[in-house]
Amino acid sequence: MNIVIVGPYPPFRGGISDFNYALATNLNKEHSVNVVNFTTQYPKLFFPGKTQYKLQNSESPVAVTRMLSSINPLTWKKTARYIEELNPGLVIFRFWIPFFAFALGSVARHLRKRVKTPFIAICDNIIPHEKRPLDKRLTSYFLKRMDKYIVMSTTVESELLALIPDADYIRSPHPIYNIFGDVIPKRSAREMLGVKARKVILFFGLIREYKGLDILLKCIPLIKEKLENFSVLVVGECYEDINKYKNIIKNLNIGPWVDLRLKFLSDEEIAVTFSAADVVALPYRSASQSGIVQVAYHYNKPVVVSDVGGLPEVVKHGKVGFVVKPDPGEFAKALIEVLEGNNSEKMSKEVSKYKERFSWDYFLHSIDELMKR
Repeated sequence: MNIVIVGPYPPFRGGISDFNYALATNLNKEHSVNVVNFTTQYPKLFFPGKTQYKLQNSESPVAVTRMLSSINPLTWKKTARYIEELNPGLVIFRFWIPFFAFALGSVARHLRKRVKTPFIAICDNIIPHEKRPLDKRLTSYFLKRMDKYIVMSTTVESELLALIPDADYIRSPHPIYNIFGDVIPKRSAREMLGVKARKVILFFGLIREYKGLDILLKCIPLIKEKLENFSVLVVGECYEDINKYKNIIKNLNIGPWVDLRLKFLSDEEIAVTFSAADVVALPYRSASQSGIVQVAYHYNKPVVVSDVGGLPEVVKHGKVGFVVKPDPGEFAKALIEVLEGNNSEKMSKEVSKYKERFSWDYFLHSIDELMKR
């Protein structure tokens, strides 16, 4: 079948782009895949980071055309005409925030006039973490132009049904991110990073208020009471005032235990960073699901996550990690338990078996099942 994916793709960076790259790569094993990528994703004025692009060029296994602009309506009709020319048997739209709803919905509206091809929306979120007044109206505009939907957690499932009660959908967990390279021996990874601590807690990803980095930092005095020679490695670009976190570090006098690396990593650096960790912490205040968990699982790392959104659905409590309240005391207890003795190694072995349920084969089978309805 000829399949078209509409959404961000390298050279754009970020979890959605990485997901689309992995999706296209896996679909391309049995189908012909074309990707319609953005020319403009976010206007510079609205983008809080340093760059929207990856640090390195990655060769695409499928055909990619950069055509769609989120802010130029002329490209929406042009994109629809281009997709029609590809004669697809399926069009997959990626949806994650309302900002893109009007552009993607308009492409679908123009395209529906030309083809009877089914449209599937893979929905990372329905209601965004950082809410704005027009979110539901914009999201509804897009969703009503889709035929079928894939959600990756019960939280997003509930949000979808609240807007589209009769939605034809399937719930399939977020698949493993396996595109950043293989596991590197922990000792070698730490030497490459210059990390000397015996135990390493990793906080990874864009730093935003809802991700709860402050909760993790406030764990450190409690962890110090039980463990020696550990470090909290914070890796990611900060999308808010970093002084908020530097003040917490200063006031709690925990500077020697915090390793701040405030930058967006290349794919190769991601492999080294996760390979160096003993456990990955996600002290989120809200969540739909998280690709960070799936990156951690690829590198066989246990996780400690908040009991919010869809995070508990992908963590076998006490086996591959812990699910706790987003509270410094609760997170400290769980992290101490993972790091004591050789518990992290035991959990790592459990992760290597548990992660099989998040294979791309399972996710692609969900698309096939949805198409047969």
